[in-house]
Amino acid sequence: MADGQDLKTRFSGPSESPGLLLWRTTMRWQRVMTAALTPLDLTHVQFVLLASAMWLGRNGEPPNQVQLAAQAGTEVKMTSDVVARLEAKGLIAREADPRDSRAKVIRVTPTGAAAAQRAIVAVEAADAAFFEPVDEAQLVGLLQQLAGEIR
Repeated sequence: MADGQDLKTRFSGPSESPGLLLWRTTMRWQRVMTAALTPLDLTHVQFVLLASAMWLGRNGEPPNQVQLAAQAGTEVKMTSDVVARLEAKGLIAREADPRDSRAKVIRVTPTGAAAAQRAIVAVEAADAAFFEPVDEAQLVGLLQQLAGEIR
């Protein structure tokens, strides 16, 4: 049985591993987001999809579920499941896509828009407190390099 002495790694300890540090940071940040959104009766993924639907629909043309999933970086099936929960809460409405009869477009309801705005305020305040110890502009630049394209 290995006692850890034969562990082959380029790092002298876990606190030097960027992957582990990103994991730990992400988990800590998710706890902060959960605390900010729970009083608003939203999960983090519900918030992301609701806010993304508002962002994509800002020009008056609502997104379909595939576009919404692409914007949020989520799987289409999971997006559909979460959108159904948002619809049950009265925050969004799904309608037939006039361009594709197999697709559904997502419209944010007035109740959903109000909920999204309250959530954005809460999330941005939580983000500001969480990221306060670092240079936010520098961090955003690094994350933009790692995140991939966001439309």
